[in-house]
Amino acid sequence: MSLVLDGSTAAAAQELRSRHGLLRTIRTKVGAAVLTLAFVLVFNFFLFRVLPGDPAKNLTRNRAVPPEQIAEMRRGFGLDQPLWRQFLAYLKSTATGDLGISWQYHTEVSRLIADRFWPTLLLVGLSTLLAAAIGVWLGIRSAWKRGSRFDRISDLLTNALYAVPTFWLGLVLLIAFGGLFPTGNMITHGLDPLSAEGVLDVAWHLVLPVLAMTITYLAQYSMVMRSSLLDEMGADYLTTARAKGLRDDLVRRRHAVPNALLPTMTLIFLNIGFIISGAVTVERIFSWPGLGQLSYDALKTPDFPVLQGTFLVFSASVIVANLLSDVLLTVFDPRVRDS
Repeated sequence: MSLVLDGSTAAAAQELRSRHGLLRTIRTKVGAAVLTLAFVLVFNFFLFRVLPGDPAKNLTRNRAVPPEQIAEMRRGFGLDQPLWRQFLAYLKSTATGDLGISWQYHTEVSRLIADRFWPTLLLVGLSTLLAAAIGVWLGIRSAWKRGSRFDRISDLLTNALYAVPTFWLGLVLLIAFGGLFPTGNMITHGLDPLSAEGVLDVAWHLVLPVLAMTITYLAQYSMVMRSSLLDEMGADYLTTARAKGLRDDLVRRRHAVPNALLPTMTLIFLNIGFIISGAVTVERIFSWPGLGQLSYDALKTPDFPVLQGTFLVFSASVIVANLLSDVLLTVFDPRVRDS
């Protein structure tokens, strides 16, 4: 009886230590994310101040404008203040959620970002779902049929696609299929995006930019999934499952794939943040009215409030995606949690 009690007590103590370790790890990850975001907040201010050119002059498009008017514009933008005062004003406004007024569009930066966020989310979200689904399927089938013709062809294609820059693929698609699909904007002018015709029109405009991003990123998911599943295929628990009489497809679906998915899921979450910031080139090529296009337009002025706001959103998306991937990996993988 005492042995049973000792065993249950030891198991409870182990579970309690594991739970405390999980909470401690999550607190550490959250603290690191907060510190990183604080560094980005400071770096964000000084990064765009080193850009060449005078924003006030650039906004006049090099027209003959009196120096007094240029000075008045600089005063309105706050550029006549010392750098440390500009920095303190930036910290105060950002802490209250005020990202400032765009010098180019003369509207609130937070409203501009909110309007442009949904087109980027639609583009990135759809691309990520398609790339993850196709890439994971390719990786599973290639690993399970290692050495087959399908595996060799898939391995060749994924390695080739992994080396292709997204912007280059976008240009190729634009040249090759520009006559079949729309090459700019999100919807035909005059259509209601909430109507049936408008939804179909948006989907038609999505084809080329989504294809460019999906093809590029599915190669990563396929390669990681294939490598992870190949590592799992030699594990003892799969041999045990086969010895119990389970069919090969059940062994793969119930045992091998769930364990091999962890690295791929981590990569998907990591890529979500980078894809949002990396959509700048695709949005520029296809004139997609998202955050990437907004950043490109602001860079030409340069429009400091818009650049600071979009850079903060891009950085926060990467930090949050990293945090989510770390937390999920800690929760679902006992090896990480126990370490």
